[in-house]
Amino acid sequence: MSSTAAGWLQVALLVLALVAVHKPLGDWMAHAFTTGPASPPGQEWPFLPTGSGHWRVERLVYRAVGVDADTEQRWPVYLRSVLAFSLVSVLFLYLLQRVQQWLPLDNEMAAVEPGSAWNTAVSFVTNTNWQGYSGESTMGHLVQMAGLAVQNFVSAAVGIAVAIALVRGFARSGTDRLGNFWVDLTRAIARVLLPLATVAAVVLVLGGVVQNLSSGTDATTLAGATQYLPGGPVASQEAIKELGTNGGGFYNANSAHPFEGPSAWISLFQVFLLLAIPFSLPRTFGRMVGDRRQGLAIVGVMASLAVASAALTSWAQARAGGAALQLAGAATEGQEVRFGGPLSALFGTATTLTSTGAVNSMHDSYTPTGGMLVLANMMLGEVAPGGVGSGLYGMLVLAVVAVFVAGLMVGRTPEYLGKKLGRREMTLASLYVLVTPVLVLTGTAVAVATDTGLSSLLNSGSHGLSELLYAFTSASNNNGSAFAGLSANTPFFNTALGLAMALGRFLPIVLVVALAGRLAVQGKAPVTAGTLPTHQPLFVGLLVAVVLVVVGLTYFPALALGPLAEALA
Repeated sequence: MSSTAAGWLQVALLVLALVAVHKPLGDWMAHAFTTGPASPPGQEWPFLPTGSGHWRVERLVYRAVGVDADTEQRWPVYLRSVLAFSLVSVLFLYLLQRVQQWLPLDNEMAAVEPGSAWNTAVSFVTNTNWQGYSGESTMGHLVQMAGLAVQNFVSAAVGIAVAIALVRGFARSGTDRLGNFWVDLTRAIARVLLPLATVAAVVLVLGGVVQNLSSGTDATTLAGATQYLPGGPVASQEAIKELGTNGGGFYNANSAHPFEGPSAWISLFQVFLLLAIPFSLPRTFGRMVGDRRQGLAIVGVMASLAVASAALTSWAQARAGGAALQLAGAATEGQEVRFGGPLSALFGTATTLTSTGAVNSMHDSYTPTGGMLVLANMMLGEVAPGGVGSGLYGMLVLAVVAVFVAGLMVGRTPEYLGKKLGRREMTLASLYVLVTPVLVLTGTAVAVATDTGLSSLLNSGSHGLSELLYAFTSASNNNGSAFAGLSANTPFFNTALGLAMALGRFLPIVLVVALAGRLAVQGKAPVTAGTLPTHQPLFVGLLVAVVLVVVGLTYFPALALGPLAEALA
């Protein structure tokens, strides 16, 4: 079978799998976040006491942390809960790294250096999972499990909780309550992430992914040399790494490592994991607002952008590198021959369209056009389908902008799902759109303008600029992948990228929760002849255009100086 045919088969299998889980997973998440203390009789689910919306194990958690699970929160309280939980998580993970030499299963690893520990703590708490270190030679097993893997769960759950809060803002009317963050966080973990990650980990183990507590084994190669093979609890971390769109690899080579990505079908399964929840959340959105067509419109926009990006990236890797590359069949530098060009391009597209950052090939080795495309995927805001939770709330904010643009065209007050979009709502949405570009372009400019920033580059010229631009784009969008030519484990980049990750995560969350609060207090405006139908193909096309024009063109000058200039040269 040719590589092209294999690539199309892989895409077809992936699409079929995503379509198969879209409805049941989306419906299950809608049920998980709408079940309350007043659940109708006969609709209780397993492990539920009669008449309660909380599982017994969840009630134990609420009792242990002192949370009244039946009390909902106003948006400022909901937001403070998100920020307080994240701050405590950063401090705990930082401390865990600094004392790992005194912990069990430390594998004789020294304490992580303060700058790197700060960067890693912020990285994993913000769902970025940027790694400026080599995992197998820096972190002991306990830190990997109790620190990094735990944050893979809770940071993903925070994203889901914020998305659900925004959906409630659209679904509710005349209330200042958005739900309870602690309940949403617990349900996201207990009802969604943990069960799915358990099943995924079993599949990964069956597929050959390592899962043990061994510190490593010395093996003798066929040439007679001795090679150290590090072990560890890889499959359990790999499952939530992909499922929660986290991306931090147990090994430095990430999913290209044979212990982390042992075969092509496991690599394709990992792509499915990182897309499953983001592509199902629009169904949850449609169910919660009472109009499934709205969810179909959102997933239609996501799918259109994703298919276009995957096709262009595959073309760039196979045909955009000149005659020599075409004779070779495709760009193969930096790619695992076990996976081939099509699967590498598919993985690279999926991981940058979401906030995952996992890789099975090195993006720095892509053709200039291919590198530009995976970079552009992040610059669009990672909304096709985006990260777990963050992709949905990012797309909904852009839908607000699209409705406002349409309202300007016809001279009517814009409305979305019965909510009027006035000055305050549009101020919050506009600030959301501007936050990430400001962080990306400012950070890149500072790095380019300082000797400290330039000293970490292994390449000069346009490609060197692309490496810096990619780093700040990845950090600010909470992606975590990297162009490998940048030595980022330095005081300057640990600090600068750590700030970009923190601000890129929490400033948008502040704006989203505030917007949710503004929407929830409104009443529902009746549908009239002048109301824009936001479930039809016309709106889907308009929203795609807004994503490409309003967001994408912001970065065009930077792309022109970096990967585009390299491609033209």
